[in-house]
Amino acid sequence: MRKAMSNETKRDVFEEFADECAGLNDEIYNQYMQRYDTALPDDLPVIPKEIDEHIRWCKGEGGVGNVSDAMDYAHGDVASWIYDERNSDTFARAWLDGYVVEEEK
Repeated sequence: MRKAMSNETKRDVFEEFADECAGLNDEIYNQYMQRYDTALPDDLPVIPKEIDEHIRWCKGEGGVGNVSDAMDYAHGDVASWIYDERNSDTFARAWLDGYVVEEEK
């Protein structure tokens, strides 16, 4: 079953909820809004440890500033994973939005 599209954002829903729950207490409302602003996004992509290491190197000592260059710096198994059509969007989302590292089995 598909969900109907809406122009309402998750933040809109949260702000309405926070308004109603906090009532007239601005301090509580502001505390919730600060927590929301610093919380991680929903549905972060899950990536292997090797990809995490590549992203960390690129954004750190590699000095890479964008996802395209990060893809170009990839070699071997990391490049194979990134350029696989099932993973390229995941890599781009991980670069931009953050990610969770896959647990080792």
